[in-house]
Amino acid sequence: MAKITYVEHNGKEHVVDVANGLTVMEGARDNNIPGIEADCGGACACSTCHVYVDDAWVEKLPARDAMEEDMLDFAFEPNATTSRLTCQIKVTDALDGLVVKMPEKQI
Repeated sequence: MAKITYVEHNGKEHVVDVANGLTVMEGARDNNIPGIEADCGGACACSTCHVYVDDAWVEKLPARDAMEEDMLDFAFEPNATTSRLTCQIKVTDALDGLVVKMPEKQI
């Protein structure tokens, strides 16, 4: 289990425990975190679970694969370094303390 902090665009923080094996997107969905819409349900077929990963965590996450890179092209104001799709980040104990920030909107 990992404690993950989801930060809304307005700065409001939601700190929740997310079980190992789930994705960061599923953790948001299961805890009713606003700002992550996840329209495709985690199939990496949209960009509505886009977040900015806190700088301290960028290098600690597995690299984006080609499909995630392609979908991020459709995200609102993607950042080449910090943007990720939360459906592509599997939760493990190593992610305890992860901080992700939501963009102004999802598209």
